[in-house]
Amino acid sequence: MKKQRTVLVVDDEQAHRLMIRLHLTEAGYRVLEAANGREGLDTAQAEAPDLVLLDVRMPVMGGQETLAQLLLLRPELPVIMMTAYGTIEDAVKALRTGAWDYLTKPLDAEEMVLKVGQALKVRELTEENQAQKARLGERFDFKGLIGASPAMVALVDDLRLIAPSEASVLILGPSGTGKEVVANIVHHNSPRRSAPFVKVNCAALPETLLEAELFGHEKGAFTGATAKRLGRFLTAQEGTIFLDEVGSMPLPTQAKLLRVLQEKEVEPLGSDTPHPVDVRVLAATNTDLAGQVERGEFREDLYYRLNVVSLTLPPLNQRAGDVPLLAEHFLDQANRKNNRRVRGINAEALRLLSAFDWPGNVRQLGNVIERGVVLCPGEELGPDQLPAEIRGGGRNSGGWFKPGVTLKESEEALIRWTLEQTKGNRTHAAEQLEVSRKTLQNKIKEYGLSKVGLSG
Repeated sequence: MKKQRTVLVVDDEQAHRLMIRLHLTEAGYRVLEAANGREGLDTAQAEAPDLVLLDVRMPVMGGQETLAQLLLLRPELPVIMMTAYGTIEDAVKALRTGAWDYLTKPLDAEEMVLKVGQALKVRELTEENQAQKARLGERFDFKGLIGASPAMVALVDDLRLIAPSEASVLILGPSGTGKEVVANIVHHNSPRRSAPFVKVNCAALPETLLEAELFGHEKGAFTGATAKRLGRFLTAQEGTIFLDEVGSMPLPTQAKLLRVLQEKEVEPLGSDTPHPVDVRVLAATNTDLAGQVERGEFREDLYYRLNVVSLTLPPLNQRAGDVPLLAEHFLDQANRKNNRRVRGINAEALRLLSAFDWPGNVRQLGNVIERGVVLCPGEELGPDQLPAEIRGGGRNSGGWFKPGVTLKESEEALIRWTLEQTKGNRTHAAEQLEVSRKTLQNKIKEYGLSKVGLSG
């Protein structure tokens, strides 16, 4: 469950505090109040709010002094100043001191809620990066790649050379092979490890929203742009940005991305003022990006910008010897996550796991092991806790991956099976197959699968 954020409102006008409380409570925030700066400091020390709305002019202790004391107490705390039009100079002074932003009175409730949300989002990203750094030794070092096969040994050797560099990296491989894990490893073993690591799923947003998400926008730049937004490139300043599923990026957005990489500056939508940007770019795709270039679906110049060096992750069926190591790793994870005590996997279950073709790769193996742990009645996971297709009664026995079966036939069968498992829910099916919903819709139409998985 997402943590409820706490906002402290410091204002000497009770009616104004009440109005703010009503709007922020409706938006889902916990609201604390203080009538002056001294009370505000005491409350901030006692309650540790996530954000402060601070009036500039107050008795006992004014906004400027309160701001300075708050930032001494907690330098990371976002503070938004509230000021009347006649005292905007005070607000600008507060920005120089370290305030995150300011609002003018009388407050626009919608603008207030949006700015609070923006400030807290930036703070969440900061907290996530700090947590990632704290977990560096556990989760994002080279040990995050489980396996002793020649392919994995070669990958680790390449990572040792690539991670400390500034080169753009294109990470290739089928869905579920661990491309995001590799991107994490590159960032957290690079000189930029102390700066933000920002991820963008390029297939998850339509073209206009993707551009706004990447490059930011000014207020009023398009319908629905009710407030200024920094964008992911500026959020990742001096750090790393990871463009997942980059092959699905529309051509117009590709052109704008190329300009950012060439000029090292970002121009938000609705603005003609460029902002310098210093980021390292990692990109990933499960598609044949070189083939997309040949078909005119992906810009050749952008392809070479992203593909300074490349890393290719092998599918799991090409490193079957790593399956037992991975299975034990996921068994330990599943035990901790689900509060279970399954001590091992018996020999027959390991044989079946090693023989399976794993179309969903490492992610699918992790899901299968967790399912087995949840369903296991004893202390050892056996064949009965494995899905039918792994025991030999499911999709592999249907001959999907035998010699003589074409790629299109295998693709159709996999999509059909996934739709059946998700009962026709195309959003869930697209997530499992790691493709965009639009791509899945096109494949469903191509193979005539529109009614698969639907009841009646």
